[in-house]
Amino acid sequence: MHLSVLSAVQIAVTLGLVAWMITGFTPLPGRWLRWRMFCRATFTIITLTGTTKDGRTEPVNVYDHLSPGSFILGPPQLQAILDHLTASGQYDRIDGHGRLLSARGEQPIEVRDSHVVL
Repeated sequence: MHLSVLSAVQIAVTLGLVAWMITGFTPLPGRWLRWRMFCRATFTIITLTGTTKDGRTEPVNVYDHLSPGSFILGPPQLQAILDHLTASGQYDRIDGHGRLLSARGEQPIEVRDSHVVL
């Protein structure tokens, strides 16, 4: 009898987890093609230009400064990378523009004088 109770509990827990995981792929009410499990991710697509101390400008790839395989970059992480690049002396200032993709949809994002502006 003890084994059948354990099996019934395991089956109930397994079915509960499967149902919970399936709901992660259902669209949120009022939105099309928005899955709950991806709504908390924030992606930044941005073009940046760095100005060096001698006045030269060059493109800046923030993904060069993330760990390998990382692609999710939100405003706080972007600001941390900008702070590192300016504090280390690589660039005097960094400017740019792009798009921020999140659960709230698509928004413009700018970098002015090494500060992220939404």
